Amino acid sequence: MEGKLNEYLHEIDETCYERMELLVEQMKAGAGITEELKARDQMQWVGLMNNVRSSAEEIVAKELIYV
Repeated sequence: MEGKLNEYLHEIDETCYERMELLVEQMKAGAGITEELKARDQMQWVGLMNNVRSSAEEIVAKELIYV
C-alpha cells in the first residue's frame, strides 16, 4: 500500500457524515419533526428522531459502505 488507506477512509467517513446530515434534515422535514414538537412532547420527538437516524444510517450504509 502506498499510505493512502487512511486518506481514503477519511474521505469515506466525511462523505458518510455529510450524507447522514442531509438525509436526517430531509426526513425530519418530511415527518414534521420540529422544535415545537420537541417542546410539546419530548418523548415523541426522541422516538421520531431515533427512527429517522436509524433509517438514514441504513441508507448511507447501503449507498456508500456496502457498495
